[in-house]
Amino acid sequence: MDLMSAGARVSGDPDRHARRRPARFAGAPRAAALCACAALLLGACVDGSAGGRASTAEASATASRGADGGGRTAPLAATDLQTAYEQVIRQVLPSVVQIQGTRALGSGIVYDGQGHIVTNAHVVRDEKSFKVTTAHSQQALRAKLVFAYPDQDLAVVKLDRVPTGLRAASFGDSTSVRVGQIVLAMGSPLGLSSSVTQGIVSATGRTVTESGDGGTGATITDLVQTSAAINPGNSGGALVGLDGKVIGIPTLAATDPDLGGSAAPGIGFAIPSRTVTTIAGQIISSGRVTNSGRAALGISARTVLGRNSEPDGVAVVRVHKGGAADKSGLRAGDTITRVDSTRITTVTSLAEALAHQKPGATVKVTYVRDGHERTARVRLGTM
Repeated sequence: MDLMSAGARVSGDPDRHARRRPARFAGAPRAAALCACAALLLGACVDGSAGGRASTAEASATASRGADGGGRTAPLAATDLQTAYEQVIRQVLPSVVQIQGTRALGSGIVYDGQGHIVTNAHVVRDEKSFKVTTAHSQQALRAKLVFAYPDQDLAVVKLDRVPTGLRAASFGDSTSVRVGQIVLAMGSPLGLSSSVTQGIVSATGRTVTESGDGGTGATITDLVQTSAAINPGNSGGALVGLDGKVIGIPTLAATDPDLGGSAAPGIGFAIPSRTVTTIAGQIISSGRVTNSGRAALGISARTVLGRNSEPDGVAVVRVHKGGAADKSGLRAGDTITRVDSTRITTVTSLAEALAHQKPGATVKVTYVRDGHERTARVRLGTM
């Protein structure tokens, strides 16, 4: 496989859910939902005038709306936040669907009025046909795979019949996402269709590698980290801002190796909308991905062990004809030990070294052939 980068190790669909249900949930392991106290969000008004709304709330403590049934009323700012949540859910949830194959269950987002639905590659796996259930109907619709791109864990399926009133989601600009921004995650966690959780954007620009157990094993860059709960079945759904724009597709939840690989609560990741629209657009127009925008050596590789049985390099298993490595003279049997000044010990570390390189950039690759260390200047290609 062509390689990109790695950071945190995350897992896909855990087997424990497969034992309880007829379909395996495609997604990340169970994580605890993060509940944000409304009192901490009083300044998060939808019109952006935090200061003005806060003072209005204090002056209008007896406003009739927001009554809690006990004679007390909620501050206007908190009520406005709840109203914003409800409005976003009404706007976006009809565009979020449940996708079920013979071995997996996950979520998807209606991409356009022609019935194209974007989801994760690990939701569709290697299957070609699916049952799709929309938010307003329990009657399953048939859909077929258009193309799956495991390298960035994205796929597009298309409905055989487009139902009346099918609503396409609106995708926002993920490059403008801010840390601390309130977000909602929508999907079918544990098979519970049309479920919504909430949290914030915890970080941006994350690079993580999926596990091969339930995931594609891909290394994905520029992910949005969120505290919104992401559970099995959420994969392929929508991460949405309060403006109703989809800013990402929830895909992964982190695991803690110190806890035996169990879920790390409140640490989930979403593929940014900019990547989603770029890849999905190519799949819909060309039936495949024509330009991933990611740099690659153009090799298939595996990790090799040294004399101490520790990872000690990356063996080139196959050189893709006409690719970057091929043009630079690398060949099957070479063992890559360094990219520029970065020590390479595993396939993951090689992916990490390439993660933030751009196609066309030139790197110095150090490798071993027939017991002798050599170097090559490699102009990186595209995945």
